[in-house]
Amino acid sequence: MPETIEVIVGVIGRAHGTRGEVAIELRTDEPHRRFASGQQLRAEGSTRIFTVVSCRDHAGLRLVKFQELPDRTTAETVRGVRLVADVVANERPVDTGEFYDRQLIGLMVRTAAGSDAGRVVSVLHLPQQDLLEVDTPQGHRLVPFVEPLVPRVELDQGWLQVADVAGLLNETEE
Repeated sequence: MPETIEVIVGVIGRAHGTRGEVAIELRTDEPHRRFASGQQLRAEGSTRIFTVVSCRDHAGLRLVKFQELPDRTTAETVRGVRLVADVVANERPVDTGEFYDRQLIGLMVRTAAGSDAGRVVSVLHLPQQDLLEVDTPQGHRLVPFVEPLVPRVELDQGWLQVADVAGLLNETEE
């Protein structure tokens, strides 16, 4: 059996309507996959299971109906629950050139010349683009996660390359 890891895929928000639907604050780039009908999710730190019956978009919200939440009253009791899925540890996104945050966090950051410059400590998802937060000897730096600035990602070798751009990974002199 392949090794699995627990990944947070969403947080249950407020109840919607009277039939137990809840708004979900997504924590996944693959909601169509993680919230597909029949998928079983678990409450973080618990054995409590939530089975997806349906998932739909409504007025900018992702609404999910779980088998275990038959009505609004029951749905209100689980507000704030973090939902997790067990995924294969070495699973990769379907699209080439895409990565899960968990794959990028911890990677060594190398310059174009091959010197170690720091380590990725988090991935920030902003409306304009994703940013890698890199811990360098000079402090934390934010690097736009775009191909011209991050031309290589070598997951199997544990590193990614950042282009040599003044001020990107180090202080610039005035």
